[in-house]
Amino acid sequence: MKVVVLVGGVGGARFLLGVKAALKKAALPEGAEITALVNTGDDVWLHGLRICPDLDTCMYTLGGGIDTERGWGLSGETWRVKEELAAYGAEAPWFGLGDRDIATHLVRTRMLRAGYPLSAVTEALSARWEPGVRLLPMTDDQVETHVVVDVPGSEDERRAIHFQEWWIRYHAELPAHSIVPIGADEAKPAPGVLEAIAGADAVLFAPSNPVVSVGTVLSIPGVREAIRATSAGVVGVSPIIGNAPVRGMADACLTAIGVETSAEAVGRHYGSRKADGVLDGWLIAPEDKADVDGVSVRNVPLLMSDVDATADMVRAALDLAGVSLG
Repeated sequence: MKVVVLVGGVGGARFLLGVKAALKKAALPEGAEITALVNTGDDVWLHGLRICPDLDTCMYTLGGGIDTERGWGLSGETWRVKEELAAYGAEAPWFGLGDRDIATHLVRTRMLRAGYPLSAVTEALSARWEPGVRLLPMTDDQVETHVVVDVPGSEDERRAIHFQEWWIRYHAELPAHSIVPIGADEAKPAPGVLEAIAGADAVLFAPSNPVVSVGTVLSIPGVREAIRATSAGVVGVSPIIGNAPVRGMADACLTAIGVETSAEAVGRHYGSRKADGVLDGWLIAPEDKADVDGVSVRNVPLLMSDVDATADMVRAALDLAGVSLG
């Protein structure tokens, strides 16, 4: 059994826990292989370090090191370096790096500067955390999501800022005129990405941000085409329940690209593989309705309240993809 999952950060990481649990409970005779294609558009250079928030959140969550209350960063974290940087007035005080977390970024940056590609670096870092899932960055090339916003205090001036600044510093409250994954057009899928999609029994879209997480993975040339061509069933899980995002500020991202914040609108945004889209099936919450031409829609509970509830969701997604766990 080979399952490929397109993911972003916190929601994607929790969904992967459910994938692991569902496949483990099924006790498949020949085992299972889970490959996560992880968004790297949120990655940023800061304090001379290369930070990969979504990769790290998946790695820490699956490896049992995540701070479960925040949903990001490491448990038992301390913040002495952050405090000292603030005392110096160093860059981006709104972006917090914990002392233990910095060790990950130091190792990654050293390896990148030594010439190792991000996919190899991620594999090396994963050896420390043993996530039980193959974590693949969507690309080894540098891609950064930027957001075009109004300059604060100005009525007619705009500028592009890194997604992290818009999301964390401004809490996505500055209206976004456009969201662009800079560098995506020239990027190539990381080694193993297209092969994983082609050899999958099921491809799932986690309930991650459809614009800046799953959407950014799909923006890498070749990925969308591989998903449209795979023999596997492709099923997405709605990140919208009752016309509101489950977590985060996905509504601000959807507004920026002219998509309504509803399960139906996001399903139509992805579209059907029978037309020019990428879905065969679409899971939505019991209280929602969605008519997506060419896509099988099913209502199931979507709140990831615990691992068992998430595993039930995953089993429903796999069933809709044509994969039975018995």
